[in-house]
Amino acid sequence: MNQQQPIIFDRATGHLEGATPAERGAMLALQAGAKICLRFNIRGFSIGVRVISSMLKPRDMIVLLGEDARFIVPFADSYWSWLVDRNFIYEDEIARFLRNVADVDYHFVDGGANYGFWSVLVSSRPFGNHAATAIEAASANVAWLTRNAELNGRRFKILHCAIGSANGSRVRLKGAKHEAFHVELDSDRDADAGESVDMVSLDGLVEQGIISPEHPLVIKLDVEGLEIDAVKGCEHLLESDTILILEEHGGDRDHVVSRYLLNDAACRVFVFDPACARYVPLDDLLILDRIKVNRAIGYNVFATKSAFWEERIRSIQ
Repeated sequence: MNQQQPIIFDRATGHLEGATPAERGAMLALQAGAKICLRFNIRGFSIGVRVISSMLKPRDMIVLLGEDARFIVPFADSYWSWLVDRNFIYEDEIARFLRNVADVDYHFVDGGANYGFWSVLVSSRPFGNHAATAIEAASANVAWLTRNAELNGRRFKILHCAIGSANGSRVRLKGAKHEAFHVELDSDRDADAGESVDMVSLDGLVEQGIISPEHPLVIKLDVEGLEIDAVKGCEHLLESDTILILEEHGGDRDHVVSRYLLNDAACRVFVFDPACARYVPLDDLLILDRIKVNRAIGYNVFATKSAFWEERIRSIQ
């Protein structure tokens, strides 16, 4: 994190404030690279971003996501630099769903929050000013998450822990990329490898009074390898008006997460189908073979046992 005043980029207007000539040139290169990579489905964007970043002094950037949503990240970050392309919609299937349920009085749980992108948006006016709890395991990410909470009036809560099947265990984080830490159960032999953090279950958060099944819940889970464990830890919440949003990795041709949700958790599962621009029931996993065309990215599925949430997702046009 840099002590210098951040660059400010307004996605609505394209206005860039506080950048040096070199940084303005870098922004143009990032925007051009993002457009090319999105058009041709090229994976090399992050490599190009790292090359650009290596030529600049460290600097932070505040991205204006909306009228009251401010998101601070490192300038030329290899993951969040997609946001400099004003036409890019991050996880469009989640954004579309959340915009369409903005009128519902729900609590948002941002599991694997990273820097807090979704917590910032969901707690903003256009998305309904919802109460939100951001949960993140990595200390380095929690530092950025905290900055984003402060930047937005501390309107969402932060928990520094991992989400899993039960309270009381510990997990270990491995990896170098902030957006792709791998999470494993802790063990003595891993004592010198990665960061060790406490695990909590979603049902355990109810026992602690942090979330309540008395209100509808939207729970996003991007927990880098512990998705099924996390679902096992919310079996009681799934009996209430709860909908889960989980990532299906494009490279997983067995569709393990969705298979578990359907067969073991007995949920009704929906996926956004670009062919009809609707959320469709995942009655047959073969649908995912057609939808998951890019092995390098994630595809989100929506799982619930709630008649209320099923009706809402089916009604989205």
